[in-house]
Amino acid sequence: MSNERSTTRDERFAHGLEVLESVDGEAGRRVVDSLADISPELGHQIVAWGFGEIYARPQLAPRDRQLVTLGMLTALGGCEAQLEVHVNAALNVGLTPEQIVEALLHSAGYCGFPRALNATFVAKKVFAERGLLPAGRQQTADGSPASP
Repeated sequence: MSNERSTTRDERFAHGLEVLESVDGEAGRRVVDSLADISPELGHQIVAWGFGEIYARPQLAPRDRQLVTLGMLTALGGCEAQLEVHVNAALNVGLTPEQIVEALLHSAGYCGFPRALNATFVAKKVFAERGLLPAGRQQTADGSPASP
């Protein structure tokens, strides 16, 4: 007999939503909301299973999960919209722009330069939107650019 408490569908969704918002912020919620008129069940599963079950597991820290996710999305190719969400998430959970760029550079050896380039240009877009270019510029503890 399992010691785990049985949860309802709504409870699993609520838990997943908490995890989603802690990792992806508004971007993750926008993805789920964009599915409401085409596939609300896919949105539910992303939240309840993807975040409530998988992302919530304690065996990997959120920053480590984001490194893995960035590598996999880069390797898959054609996932630029999802990479944009996850580059933002990587920054949200404590990865620096330099660490993200290094992870994408590292991926070139395993998935090729075209996919690494595509992913790097997605990161560049996100960094520009967040005022983090040029990458490598000194930042304060909260991630904001340091004064010169």
